[in-house]
Amino acid sequence: MSAIIKHFVMHQLSINAQQRLELTPKQACFDVTQSTETLAHEINQAFSAKPGKGVGGFAISEHLINGTTEDNTNDHESVSSVVSNPSFKDLLGDGITDAEHFIALSKGGSQLLIKALVEDGLVETGYIVFVHYEFLATEYLLIALLNTKQHVEVTDELELSYSDHLDVPKMQLAVRIDLTQYSIQPELHRYISFIKGRMGRKVSDFFMRFVGCEEKVDIKAQNKQLIAQVDDYLATEQLSTEEKHVSRGIVADYYKQKIASGEDINVAELSTKLPRNEEQQSDFSVFNAHLDQPLEPVFQPDRAALKPLAKFTGQGGGITLSFDRNLLGDKVHYDPVTDTLVIKGIPPNLKDQLSKADID
Repeated sequence: MSAIIKHFVMHQLSINAQQRLELTPKQACFDVTQSTETLAHEINQAFSAKPGKGVGGFAISEHLINGTTEDNTNDHESVSSVVSNPSFKDLLGDGITDAEHFIALSKGGSQLLIKALVEDGLVETGYIVFVHYEFLATEYLLIALLNTKQHVEVTDELELSYSDHLDVPKMQLAVRIDLTQYSIQPELHRYISFIKGRMGRKVSDFFMRFVGCEEKVDIKAQNKQLIAQVDDYLATEQLSTEEKHVSRGIVADYYKQKIASGEDINVAELSTKLPRNEEQQSDFSVFNAHLDQPLEPVFQPDRAALKPLAKFTGQGGGITLSFDRNLLGDKVHYDPVTDTLVIKGIPPNLKDQLSKADID
């Protein structure tokens, strides 16, 4: 399913001759063509597939970043021109009204991003993309900072041709605002999602700050909690090993479907797919509601959650183990009393290594 593009613009962020961050703005939106639709769809899919996102809303406190909203028609707008002006929330208003508003929002937002970078002493260059689109009857505003990678092609004359392409799959700095939820339920503070970090540091900090976002929900923690609660729920229902295996497969298929479609995990919807206790008129939703810390009703899926549904994994003391869940009780037996695993049917390559090893 494709996104319906409403507005799409891109500005360049680079270092000028004075070694300062500089914005080269595009003065009008791109025409909506097959190319822009394809690129917007790729960006949306790449964002949806990123693990470990956070969710929140516009900060209520007054320490938001301010930047410029000046409609500077020069080709280059230097960071030196940044002056105190409204926050990103103020620039957005109640929603995006038209192309003129969208361009002003994108320019003002870009200057807010530059100001956040300067304040943190960071240097990030690339292309700032603003996409206003509709997907699955929901309006979104997605903002991303994309870098490029060089491609080499061979011409018909057997010459090498070099060109730069946007590196969408490696997008690490992006926020997406659910404009529909923002207009309907702003009090929930669940309408902004963002990528959370790279290489051991929270690079999302300045990106969150330029938008003025405060985190409310840890998506990775929600997904991890869901998988743990599914296991606890299946244990309370006294199901057979096979029934538990089938139920986990159903959850895995549900996750794959939601990740592929870009939709959220819905706890109530998932509950209808899991075994129900007819005697007590109870299901997974009821089980979740009675916990000390119940899950959010709706949250984004994390692809990393699929792994524990299918496998047991662990490492420590120089040992790394991983095996499919359905092998427990069949080829793999665990004795909690002696804390031992018995594995029947050693993988051939491991068996070959063990047979050649010097064992005292």
